[in-house]
Amino acid sequence: MTDALLAAVREGVEVLDLGRQLTVGMPQSPNHPHFWHSFPRRHGDMRRSDGGSAANDMLSMGTHVGTHIDALAHVSHEGKLHGGLAVEDALVDGKYVEHGVHTIAPMVRRGLMLDVASYHGVDILDGGYEITVEDLEATAARQGVSPEPGDVILVRSGWGRRFSEGAAYVGKETGVPGVGEAGGRWLADRAPHAVGADTIAFERLAPQGGHALLPAHRVLLVESGIYIIEAMDLEPLRDASAYVFTFVLAPLNIFGATGSPVRPLALTSVAT
Repeated sequence: MTDALLAAVREGVEVLDLGRQLTVGMPQSPNHPHFWHSFPRRHGDMRRSDGGSAANDMLSMGTHVGTHIDALAHVSHEGKLHGGLAVEDALVDGKYVEHGVHTIAPMVRRGLMLDVASYHGVDILDGGYEITVEDLEATAARQGVSPEPGDVILVRSGWGRRFSEGAAYVGKETGVPGVGEAGGRWLADRAPHAVGADTIAFERLAPQGGHALLPAHRVLLVESGIYIIEAMDLEPLRDASAYVFTFVLAPLNIFGATGSPVRPLALTSVAT
């Protein structure tokens, strides 16, 4: 019996990496522990009798650092998580047994990118710009795509181009572009499995406002049960004009955590 998926892979698949490389000093939200990478043992620190040697590593980081996914346990509103679950009931022995990242199944789904920056004819939207419902609808129409229930919808603002600039990407003074509450509700109404963006907080951050208000997080995580993927690299999709693709993502299976670093992939067939 022929496996259709394996047959498609053998025909040729292009893999676009949508995850950021983890490096010490990379830009991130100031609300989370920084990424740190060190070597407890280097080559030569210990040498075996046959001349062999091994090195090993140690990582320290928050689960919402680099390209990462927000579990439903990440955000509450008025003391409630998604489904009306009280936060004290979700937390058992110091772990979020309910809605923790371990409850997120690996994803192999239809992916859809809405390139709002290109719709506006710019490489990067202005800091603090709110992506409106009109922007989302017009971008989808321009690209000839339509979100379907269960999709993973990615919103490109172009802000990811500033990742290498460090503080400019965080946007403390300038703000960061993204959807607001209205845009979050438009996305939620399409019933996606997850949404993502090329910024550290997915949604709009006001100039000098930081993370003071995050209404789209409430709409998506708490009210709708939709996962959020942040700090993605969406430039490979933009360069390939790939608006619809197979999306693959697997969070680390960390019991009771509120999020996980991830390395999302977009798969497309190789043109013949």
